[in-house]
Order: sequence, then C-alpha cells, then structure tokens
Amino acid sequence: MIKNAEPLIGLGLESSCDETSASIVKNGSIILSNRIFSQIELHREFSGVVPEIASRSHLETINTLIDSALEEAGIEFSNLDYVAATNRPGLIGSLMIGLQSAKTISFTLGIPLIAVNHLEAHLYAPFLEGENLQYPFMGLLISGGNTALYRVNGPGEMELIGKTADDAVGEAFDKISKYLGLGYPGGPVIEELARKAVEKKNFFPRLMTDPGDNRFSYSGLKTAVINHIKNNPEADTAEIVYSFQESALELLVRRLFSSARELGIKRLVVAGGVAANGRLRELLNENRRGDEKIIIPSPLLCTDNAAMICGIAYQYYINNKFSPLNSDVHSRIKN
Repeated sequence: MIKNAEPLIGLGLESSCDETSASIVKNGSIILSNRIFSQIELHREFSGVVPEIASRSHLETINTLIDSALEEAGIEFSNLDYVAATNRPGLIGSLMIGLQSAKTISFTLGIPLIAVNHLEAHLYAPFLEGENLQYPFMGLLISGGNTALYRVNGPGEMELIGKTADDAVGEAFDKISKYLGLGYPGGPVIEELARKAVEKKNFFPRLMTDPGDNRFSYSGLKTAVINHIKNNPEADTAEIVYSFQESALELLVRRLFSSARELGIKRLVVAGGVAANGRLRELLNENRRGDEKIIIPSPLLCTDNAAMICGIAYQYYINNKFSPLNSDVHSRIKN
C-alpha cells in the first residue's frame, strides 16, 4: 500500500562493478545519504577491474556502508518503505552481493523489493539534483562498460536508438591510457593531459560518417592511435591524447544531437562516468541549438552510486512496479 501523505524513504544498493554504495533517498529526489566505497586502488595494478577482487570487496564493505548510510540519514531500518538494488547489467558476482542484501532486508522488514536497471538509473541521476523529471528525453549513457543512446519514454520504457558495435567509449580511454602507461582509470588522466596540448592538431578522422547510422564504434580509433604512436615514436603524448579525445567525443555529440533532432526531442540527458569529462561538456554546449536543454549530473553522480538506484526505484514504487524475491541478476540487458 502506497502512503499518500508521508514521505517515502528508500534504501538503494549499488554493486554492479567496482563501487560499493548505499544511499537513503526521500521521495525519489532528496538525497539523505550516499555512501560510496571506490575500489580503484584495488584494481589499479591490473589496469582494469578483476571480478573476483570486486565481488569480495563488495561482500566485505556493503553492511558497513548500509549502517553508515542509515546513520547519516538519521533513520533506522523501520523507517524504510522500500529497498532497491541493481540487478543488471554488470559483473554477476558483484551484482549478487547487492541484490541478495536487498532481498534479505525486503524479506525481514516486509517492504517491497525493486530490482533496478543500472543504465536507467544513470539517466535518472540529474533528477536528484533539482532537475524536473519530464518524459520523453534522449539519454546518452557513456561509461567504461556502456555506450548507448536511448529515447526514454517513462520508468522502464527505454527505446534503444544506437549502441556501440565494439568497445565502449570509456573502455577506449582506458586502453589508450594503458598503452601509453598513463595509469588507470584512463578518462581523467587523458583529459588532464589533453589540456596541456599546445598545437592541438587532429591526427584522427571523424568516426562513422555514414548518414543515418546511429551506432558507435571505438576499436578502429584505438587501433589508429596505437599505429600512430608506433609510426611516430617521438610524437608529443599530449597532442596524441588530445586528438584521440576530440575524435572520441565528437562522435558522441554528433550521434546525440542528430538523433534528438530527428525525433524532435529537446531534453537531452548525458550520464555515466565519461559524462564527467569537461571537454565533452564544452562540446555539448557548443553544439546546442535554440531551446535544446542539456542535462548532466554533477561529477559525483556520474560515477556508480546508490542514490540513482534509489531514485529511479521511487518511480517504480509509486507505479506499483515491484520485484519478486526470486529476482535474478543479469550480466547484460536485452536490446
């Protein structure tokens, strides 16, 4: 039974990859706490996420994060109206930790369980920061594991417009950074180094220029960068990563605006880890026309976090869309 007058309080859990997070959100829009434990240092020496290390870390930290989220929010378990957790897509072992914890809380307290699509949650993130939720909107989801463009028509109503044919954009940043020995994760270090480029030449051509094509592709660009480095061993690294970043981001911006304009949609949401890139935000503003509105979460909410899980779950709660206790985890989503 949905309460009408009192505020709705939810607990969200996120454990899809290498961040463990627990958050308390009121009425799907007010963050009371958002505790995040990043595993970057655990995976840095491997230049990528090791699934076994990730799942073990989730198991070791999630209960402590739940307790601290409740304490920071000033509430107890008895104050919760629902519990939500990511169940797709992601690393199976990692997803199981969060979802199983949520199932236990749901069963023990007798409150609804809501299993959440991680990608949809990312696109909800800016609506936790004062933006007015209105459907439909175009949603560009860009991260280390995903590059996809959606028309979002409502809670659970995501129409895929285009996705990557190979590497995700964040994955390409990580691979180029690893090849150059710049460190992990690749996005922040490449962005910082690209700012130091002086000549700012474009060595690499525009990607996928065929009209009407909504796909993304980054494997070819990755190969072109590596070949350029091999053929030009004395080349300035800052100039190389500048050109790489310009080419990678240009495709994102072009696909987003062309699809939105074709569909007549003026509200454009950009989310996921790569959305924190400052140069991307500049390009989006440079290409915006008229009354088009670009909506991007703050850098903290671009990363994986439980507040976005709890926020989108509120939309499911008020529409009586709950999940059974036998809900399972999935490494991918069907599109």
